[in-house]
Amino acid sequence: MSSLLDAPNTPDPNDHEHASNCVGCLDRRQMLKRAGLVTAGVAAAGVLAACGSGGGGGSTNDTPSENTGGGSGALAKVSDVPEGGALSVEDADGNELLLTQASAGTIVALSAICTHQGCTVKGDGGELLCPCHGSVFDLSGANVSGPARKPLSEVDVHVVDGEVLAGKT
Repeated sequence: MSSLLDAPNTPDPNDHEHASNCVGCLDRRQMLKRAGLVTAGVAAAGVLAACGSGGGGGSTNDTPSENTGGGSGALAKVSDVPEGGALSVEDADGNELLLTQASAGTIVALSAICTHQGCTVKGDGGELLCPCHGSVFDLSGANVSGPARKPLSEVDVHVVDGEVLAGKT
């Protein structure tokens, strides 16, 4: 019984030179370069996914951690927003917000998206913390410390009959 390599007209796969006329052949340097590019691309996608928004909300002072406002179109009731703290809510478009009440009756709405790399900021007592890289914001959204340099974006809200509603009056 003869093997395939013993056949008279079968070309030997090792019987050619890797020169510029070799179509489809890669030398070791080209192969390693392509493998490195693929690896770098996968790593970059992983880092972006880890720093992207998707970290859920949180609140303070034993109040509900999230509120979608129920069926009335309200983001929350003023009584749900802890005085000296924050409440995580979601607006009708699915944007994550923090409702803060630094002083009684004064509600401020802020984007819950950190200005550093887009992680979801959470309320923690009288501060707003980014769990990803440690940025700290006060209840007005101003940057206190950490890598974030810009304040959290303020979002227009107004209060009617004890309910916090999106938009201007």
